Amino acid sequence: MADCKEMNWTVAKNPVDLENNAATTRKSISERFGLRNGTLHDTLTNAALSIQDWTPFMLVTSYFVFSTCLYMFMSPKLFTVFWFIYLTTNFYIAGSTVLEAFMSLSPIRDARKQVRKLEENEWKFPTPDADLLTLDLLIVAYLPNEKDIIMGRINYALEKIVYPQEKIRINIVYNTPYAIEPLETEMRELAAKHSHLRIIKVPGSTSKADNLNYFLSLDTGSDIISIFDCDHYTHPYGPRFAVERFIQNKKIDIVQGRCVVFNANASFLASMISVEFDKIYAVSHPGRSEMWGFALFTGSNGYWRAPFLRQTKMHTDMLTEDIDSALRSLAANACIVHDTNVVSYELAPTQFSAFWKQRLRWAQGWAQASLKHCIMTFNKPQEGKRDFSVRFGILSLLLIRELSYYLVTQYCCLVFSIILLDFPKSPMALARLVFFEYPASEWFFIISAICLVATLVITARVKSEFTTGWNVLVYAVLYPIYLIFMAVIGLYGHARQITKYAAWNPTART
Repeated sequence: MADCKEMNWTVAKNPVDLENNAATTRKSISERFGLRNGTLHDTLTNAALSIQDWTPFMLVTSYFVFSTCLYMFMSPKLFTVFWFIYLTTNFYIAGSTVLEAFMSLSPIRDARKQVRKLEENEWKFPTPDADLLTLDLLIVAYLPNEKDIIMGRINYALEKIVYPQEKIRINIVYNTPYAIEPLETEMRELAAKHSHLRIIKVPGSTSKADNLNYFLSLDTGSDIISIFDCDHYTHPYGPRFAVERFIQNKKIDIVQGRCVVFNANASFLASMISVEFDKIYAVSHPGRSEMWGFALFTGSNGYWRAPFLRQTKMHTDMLTEDIDSALRSLAANACIVHDTNVVSYELAPTQFSAFWKQRLRWAQGWAQASLKHCIMTFNKPQEGKRDFSVRFGILSLLLIRELSYYLVTQYCCLVFSIILLDFPKSPMALARLVFFEYPASEWFFIISAICLVATLVITARVKSEFTTGWNVLVYAVLYPIYLIFMAVIGLYGHARQITKYAAWNPTART
């Protein structure tokens, strides 16, 4: 989401770029200070690069220290005002979340009804095979990072996807700064055996956006183009479900499917991400679409009408080019729908370090895209009109969501300041301090807790086959900590955007 994915390149796109960027930085530093080659030069250059890397951390740390100290010296009346501001706004976020969850029940019901009907009809879809649209299925890869998994994805796509072979082309669109043999030869040999498989090595590419734009410059004659990151397996019927939506409604420009984490049992972290993705893709996305009247392409398992995608393309200057393309499509009043039957299975990070790097990329990319596109809340669309509900939904998604990082962390700083001034003498005293400092706090806390429980009950009803009820229960208990942690990551993303942080750390594929 991003409502996004694991393979998001940023400004420094691959190891070659990273080395060039570092060399350029070293040169500029040495020129600025008049340094020559030698130990002093290397020491100062490395120190400068280290400062650049640590600046976002120092900014976030300073934010927490300053905020906590500010509340410690604040007058009681002003303190109370801020307390209720944070409780009220966080209550709004909890309320919006549960409303989206309830609104998702209708599309969930419709999706299940469609599956039951197909099962009864022995999986015969409404459209005859001969009348299906031609599909270009793209698997986009940065080969050094995906070399261990890409052959498995290719063989799965060739063998498992249920779609007429003459109507589908499987395209492996990849870039690599150096040759990787014998893998590249094996891929080409496999393409020679399968007429509907194409292996496309993009010359001069340094990003996912470059790979996609290169493919979009080719005249393939397809009607639909689907985009997948290399860690994904599409459900065998996923492409068919998506294409049926385009055939049923000629106005649809994009169909975004549901992404499911299939390695939930690989680690505790992966199991929590699995619940998170069930909540996002099966509940929040379809609920938001019903509630606010718009949907988003989230970077992978998305199907586009080919002419519209060729017109939109990807902007290479954006950190999360997928979210940018989704918001530009929304600005153009494109018709985007979520379909929970269009399923793909993906890998979640199993180690905290990989998760941290991934989410920081997403946070910075969302900050950049939100700043660029928040004007949609107020301006006129390129075509047609934009309803109030859509405008308010965009306001909630781009502005309120980004501001929520400050609301959550400011509440934490406020509570922490009280703890420092008057440390609780028992766990019950701590609970009263955090949740029940004022009479109205009890109602805010109780209603917010009910919203959380209701949202997760709905999530449990639509959880994937890889998520257990125990996973959902643990996720529910840890959810307050999760909210705080994600708010800190959001702040860190803002700090990175302010400092123009550009280093790229690919998510490990295991």
